[in-house]
Amino acid sequence: MTNLEFDLFQYVEPDASHSRVRDFKVNLCERDDIIGFVEHWHYSKSINGIISDFCFRLMDNEQMIGAAIYGRLAMANQWKRFGESEADVIELRRLCCVDRTPKNTESFFIAKTLQWLKKNTQIKTVVSYADMEQNHVGTIYKASNFDCLGQQAGAKVIMWKGKKYHDKAVRTKYNGQLKPFAVDLQSAIDTGAAVYQPTAGKVAYSYKLR
Repeated sequence: MTNLEFDLFQYVEPDASHSRVRDFKVNLCERDDIIGFVEHWHYSKSINGIISDFCFRLMDNEQMIGAAIYGRLAMANQWKRFGESEADVIELRRLCCVDRTPKNTESFFIAKTLQWLKKNTQIKTVVSYADMEQNHVGTIYKASNFDCLGQQAGAKVIMWKGKKYHDKAVRTKYNGQLKPFAVDLQSAIDTGAAVYQPTAGKVAYSYKLR
């Protein structure tokens, strides 16, 4: 399914509740293939500022029912907490599935993507965070055998047009110049259209690939 096709049918919720989890397929894909899906199904409604090194989609026959994005950690130098080099560590930045899926769908999806990363990359550690702002405690990561590393204090985020952005979004550059989105976001902050907001914090999890 292309992103355009998803845009046309995004309000028709797929129903995979009667399917068998073991029959689902996990495919490596391009970022453009899942943008619309993630923006609709993930609670953040956004992938702005995310460097997407590896993208996956979960398929029930020809219907996309899940998406995942792995990329560099959100905070600069944060990788030092988890590995000896930046190349050793990657973060599960986005994971979402449609509502009507069988039990264990998300853990199946995560397991398949971890298997792919272990087989096809030299990455040693996968990191992810449960957002306490959304009342998430990391149940899915515990079920996927991630190690819980404890709670981190909440940082400020930027709220704009009903969406939440990391504060580094105003500093993102391309070829040494601020991206147009960063310029627009800073302008919105200056006018009061966008505001900084504290968050409840996150619980950190890690998974050793090797």
